[in-house]
Amino acid sequence: MTVNEYVTGRLGKTIESCSDRELYEALLEMTQEAAMARTSGAGKKKLYYISAEFLLGKLLSNNLINLGMYAQVKEELAAHGRDIACIEEIEPEPSLGNGGLGRLAACFLDSIATLGLNGDGIGLNYHLGLFKQVFENHLQRETANPWIENISWLKRQDKSYTVRFGNLSVKSCLYDMAVTGYGGRTNRLHLFDLESVDEGIVTGGISFDKTDVERNLTLFLYPDDSDEAGRLLRIFQQYFMVSSAAQYILEECAEKGCNYHDLYDYAVIQINDTHPAMVIPELIRLLSERGVEMDEAVRIVSKTCAYTNHTILAEALEKWPVRYLQKVVPHLIPIIEILDDKVRRRYQDESLAIIDRSDRVHMAHIAIHYGFSVNGVAALHTEILKGIELHRFYQIYPEKFNNKTNGITFRRWLLQCNPLLSGWIESKIGGDFKKDASQLQRLMAFAGDAEALRELQAIKHANRRALKSYLERTQGIEMDDQSILDVQAKRLHEYKRQQMNALYVIHKYLEIRGGCLPKRPVTVVFGAKAAPAYVIARDIIHLILCLQELVNGDPLVSPHMKVIMVENYNVTLAEKLIPACDISEQISLASKEASGTGNMKFMLNGAVTLGTMDGANMEIAQLVGADNIYLFGENSSKVIEHYEKADYRSRSYYERSPMVRDAVDFIVGPEMRKLGQRENLERLYRELLNKDWFMTLLDFEEYVRTRDRVYADFEDRMGWARKTLVNISHAGFFSSDRTVEEYNRDIWRLERA
Repeated sequence: MTVNEYVTGRLGKTIESCSDRELYEALLEMTQEAAMARTSGAGKKKLYYISAEFLLGKLLSNNLINLGMYAQVKEELAAHGRDIACIEEIEPEPSLGNGGLGRLAACFLDSIATLGLNGDGIGLNYHLGLFKQVFENHLQRETANPWIENISWLKRQDKSYTVRFGNLSVKSCLYDMAVTGYGGRTNRLHLFDLESVDEGIVTGGISFDKTDVERNLTLFLYPDDSDEAGRLLRIFQQYFMVSSAAQYILEECAEKGCNYHDLYDYAVIQINDTHPAMVIPELIRLLSERGVEMDEAVRIVSKTCAYTNHTILAEALEKWPVRYLQKVVPHLIPIIEILDDKVRRRYQDESLAIIDRSDRVHMAHIAIHYGFSVNGVAALHTEILKGIELHRFYQIYPEKFNNKTNGITFRRWLLQCNPLLSGWIESKIGGDFKKDASQLQRLMAFAGDAEALRELQAIKHANRRALKSYLERTQGIEMDDQSILDVQAKRLHEYKRQQMNALYVIHKYLEIRGGCLPKRPVTVVFGAKAAPAYVIARDIIHLILCLQELVNGDPLVSPHMKVIMVENYNVTLAEKLIPACDISEQISLASKEASGTGNMKFMLNGAVTLGTMDGANMEIAQLVGADNIYLFGENSSKVIEHYEKADYRSRSYYERSPMVRDAVDFIVGPEMRKLGQRENLERLYRELLNKDWFMTLLDFEEYVRTRDRVYADFEDRMGWARKTLVNISHAGFFSSDRTVEEYNRDIWRLERA
């Protein structure tokens, strides 16, 4: 059916007479119908991918591409004088994720469906998401981010489960979103919600009564946990998710013939980070209620659940006080105590216990002891888990540990967001790369082709012009599309070291003011949200916003350098920034970034990485070679040694390096004091000078030298174009199709439809 036929049948109108919203809603429903025609129940065993986050991005174009309908729809709309890009802008972005964890989950769902695997996602239907970021007085302010509309991708299902807490019981309700595969099947993302949730209780940005659980349970992703009420709400959310999921899984498996004793033949549950780890004791509890003896229930669940570790950061390896769990889920405490007792009977090492001597429950320990697989998400990360962070667990369970280097879906991060580049690639090597990303290696045949390299340069410049237009139209930001575009776009966290990038901006500002001018203008772009309770992260944003005004308003500096901090960075903005980027900033402290996926997206779209020897940067370097990536900084083993010896003193770097001292002092200097808040600037200054937990000053001088070398090398335009081509050519390894194939081969063992 054509779009015009569908619109006429649904609305009694022609395409020309419809508003953009009417066309969007009609296309949404038309796409949903096409997606549902590809659903399949094939496969006895099914994957249930449970995650607190699914950062999906807008879905219309992605689904049209996966269903093979995009070109036809775009052409038909254009023939009737309508632009699909205008219609796409009507769509709200689902606010169900925050950063790499959620974006990875979304990529995996796409690849699972593309590969014809029987697997669904399970999460929560957050009404207001994380938050919408706005900037006021050079500060981040958080506001609610409603995204659910009457006509949306969400479809209510006839499923409801009772979830019991310590002092109340609630009834979950289920919404599904279709997950389309590229030329494959349609799976689903199951999102649990609560009828009684009330968006009206939110006041003053994102403030609400955290104790009113029946009205707030699915309002926000990661509600502020700086107080006890917030931490308890996190547990309420996590248990609501996993209890609803566990009941759904058992019901669906039973309908297919499972007798519970053979649950692992029907289900494999992937626990995405520690947030869903309570699914293990909850499944054991539910199986016991259904007549399975306790020891057998433990064995069954241990053969059903697998765990992905995404970080070594202590703050993300959740440890909940027993007294919190007693308040929220007292009925799980006996199960957790049994699991802890089983561990203690086998091992004397206190570090392996589930309940430690401070009466805290280690969620990761539950997942490791009572899951059959533990995987890291990049080669370096997995080796750190095995050799250091989880070494004792690796000693007793070596067979459980494996690596699955992350990947991204090329449908969204190439075909959708960069049609100029994907079209160029297809003109050179054909279209097989869309499903077999290893085919990109064939582009190396053009590494010495001057005309092909000039075409690549032209595509990059066209994407910069498109970004310039988009930023002017949507954020009122002026951008020089002739400048080098140097981008750091990711969640704001000290370990990702946006503060080091800001110190470089200060250093370069002082150089330009002193008469040392760069050969080519540079635009430094930041995109990041800081968690509301993360004070230093908010201070870093304040510094960047002050620098944006200072640099861009200085007539001596602004012709040579501009600073842009985009507001409310999300998938939609990423799809505009990444194709335009020249230099990809991946500058986390070595050992702290488990993998990263932004580095892969930038690489795929022809940006050259400036990064530390951390996470998947190491694997990028191995693929592209030393000439096509810029690495700097201390290596992970030396960093870990600094932590073990507690011998890093940021002040010593400050005292012996004029370059470091000038940049750090500038934070509280007169220029910044005129623009910024004294409290924020001085707090950040003290943090860098007296603590600097993520060792910004350790790597700063080498970072400056390396970044200056990047800018110098950029002037060899053909040489740079070749670096671009090499990066694109070797990006195929980072396809999430490859990652999911490995998960399935080694962990899930699902049959392909």
